[in-house]
Amino acid sequence: MLDKHVPSASEFSEPWRKQAPVKPPVIAAKKLLILTQFYPPDYAATGQLICELATHLSRLGLRVSVFTGQPGYAFDKDSAPKHEITNRVAVRRSRTSRLWPLRIRGRAINGMLFCLRAAMYLLRPRNRRRLLLVTSEPPYLPVLSYLANCLFGTPYVCLLYDIYPDVAVSLGVLSPRHWLVRFWNWLNRKIWRRAQAAIVLSTSMRRRILDKAPELADKVTVIPSWADPEQIQPLAKSENWFAQQLGLTHTFTVQYSGNLGRCHDLTTLVAAAELLRHEPIEFVFIGRGAQLDACILQVQQKGLRNCRFLPFQDKSVLPYSLTACDLSLVSISPGLEGLVAPSKLYGILAAGRPVAAVCESHSYLRPLLATAQCGCAFDNGDAQSLANYIRKLAAQPELARALGQSGRRYLQQHFTPELVAKQYFQVLQASMGDAPVPRASIRSVE
Repeated sequence: MLDKHVPSASEFSEPWRKQAPVKPPVIAAKKLLILTQFYPPDYAATGQLICELATHLSRLGLRVSVFTGQPGYAFDKDSAPKHEITNRVAVRRSRTSRLWPLRIRGRAINGMLFCLRAAMYLLRPRNRRRLLLVTSEPPYLPVLSYLANCLFGTPYVCLLYDIYPDVAVSLGVLSPRHWLVRFWNWLNRKIWRRAQAAIVLSTSMRRRILDKAPELADKVTVIPSWADPEQIQPLAKSENWFAQQLGLTHTFTVQYSGNLGRCHDLTTLVAAAELLRHEPIEFVFIGRGAQLDACILQVQQKGLRNCRFLPFQDKSVLPYSLTACDLSLVSISPGLEGLVAPSKLYGILAAGRPVAAVCESHSYLRPLLATAQCGCAFDNGDAQSLANYIRKLAAQPELARALGQSGRRYLQQHFTPELVAKQYFQVLQASMGDAPVPRASIRSVE
């Protein structure tokens, strides 16, 4: 039975100087082990990004291994090889993590099963002397790296795609005063302090971490996501088979492509579609998630004929699906700024499409879009301003193209796989004790 002991006030407030010092890493030369529940053929964005990162890190000289689960979000594969080597990356898959992947309870069970399998994998002596890069998917996976460090001295770096329990609190799943939230926050601080480094995806996410543990300012690094501008390139809709199949070549198209989960503000997007229901503008939603059914129901109840919904597209189709529009949408639900960072933005930039972002006033997206000169941001709930912006771009196609071209140039300068992988390499190399991390050179441009 789980011990429901809640740490005392003295435990919460114990200063960093009283913590046991982090053990110096003892690492087999240049060996990196990545722990992540999702990996291709899963189409989950985290898995796709980790695959690309692992490939580029191996090219930079690291011996990269990945321990992952069987696919839960694949198109035509129920399983994948238990062992394989792809692009010099050795991948080993557990036998778990495929039960009800689209349900919250199923995902929680899958995550726990994967953690158990990962724990068994780390018990092998040869795996203890590698540097761990541990993702926050599932969110309790970093606990495993902390225990491995305490028991075996295994060094680790945390890669935080989102911050729990804060996400659960913001979504109303847990009360901020719940004992589990207090315990989880206390445990997070223990994990981050013992880590060699922590990597987050945005400046606002870094602020969230430092609000909880300000003493970690020199340990938390911002490294953004990325997209490959060689794989995804601008393509006119008239030359795009995907746009032709959907009949979008002669209609101004607004697209949301990605996870339709509770962390994303879809209500404002649908409200904008309602304001534009009698105009020659079409909204296309590509993906699935917890809000998909509710979003479809809302569109049906409003009688909107300018919205259509499509399933997730295979990675090979992304260069065509992302360019089958004239404007792309990104959104973050209120209260979740700094807890999640939409990776879809970078594919949009590579596709050369302008961006409309729905987010809070302090979002990292706002200065990024302004600096890149690739779009505009709007407050949550301000469907009228969003609709007016869509009308403006529909009436000025040259402006839309110029914004898209500017965004692509900015991505090529800051967010390519090669550039981002070098930033990861610097942090990991320093975590192996090879060299100090030049902080100024690896801060994300936002």
